[in-house]
Amino acid sequence: MFELLLIFFCLLFLSIIWIINARKYISPRTVAYAYDAWTKDKLLERLWGEHIHLGFYPPRKKNIDFREAKVQFVHELVKWSGLDKLPKGSRILDVGCGIGGSSRILAECYGFNVTGITISPAQVNRARELTPLGLNCSFQVMDALNLKFEDGEFDAVWSVEAGAHMNDKTKFADEMLRTLRPGGYLALADWNSRDLREYPPSFFEKLVLKQLLEQWVHPKFISIKEFGDILRTSQNSGGKVFSENWNSFTNPSWYDSILEGIRRPLTILSLGPLAIIKSFREIPTILLMNWAFRKGLMEFGVYKCRG
Repeated sequence: MFELLLIFFCLLFLSIIWIINARKYISPRTVAYAYDAWTKDKLLERLWGEHIHLGFYPPRKKNIDFREAKVQFVHELVKWSGLDKLPKGSRILDVGCGIGGSSRILAECYGFNVTGITISPAQVNRARELTPLGLNCSFQVMDALNLKFEDGEFDAVWSVEAGAHMNDKTKFADEMLRTLRPGGYLALADWNSRDLREYPPSFFEKLVLKQLLEQWVHPKFISIKEFGDILRTSQNSGGKVFSENWNSFTNPSWYDSILEGIRRPLTILSLGPLAIIKSFREIPTILLMNWAFRKGLMEFGVYKCRG
């Protein structure tokens, strides 16, 4: 009986922490603050490696390493979007670059000259620390809704799982396409909701969406179709936009992101007691994300178009 009570109060305590310490989106500064904190404590980097985004799991292949799946995702998006057709030395803008994992692959494996931007100063510092000398990667602190680049400055724009943090999706699309040269490539992946206008959420789904927004500083989600229309109608767009739902390829990432803590327990323990609490604190959100993507309430959208 005592053990059951102990478990109950532990779960209650963690639930209270989870709800009270929600990371609601207020402004871009709250996004920067959240990513600064995640970067400085190094918990995500120690568990998930240099890539915070989801991985790519090919159909009918089992026992894929979580970190290898993340690297595979970058190569799959490069191939699907057509970036592999660009010559070496092409100028690439990585919008929402994190600690530079994708940027380094684009530079090292494809010979691109990559500029990564993120709103988090801590991520920029860490990206610079992780980037070998001589690799054509540079990193800057910058708001994706106010890019400090000339029109048509880049041959391609790359962005993975950054758009969900943008309050103004139209401005986000317009700024990326503005910096893209005519005929250049846009490759983008993001978390989307299903079309909630056509298929309104149930009461329970509204509660889930509320938590998914408030736990990880997301202002709002829109559907794949909605964002595709935004790209298509932008004054800087080449007109044709192709999109797909990669849920089936990326969904295993959610359980794997939890299992990494079991596979690498010393990683968490070496960071101290606070890291253990932080690790448990993220599990409910990850499980809700897994449920939402598995049920189709959320969709993993990938997009490609030309400038």
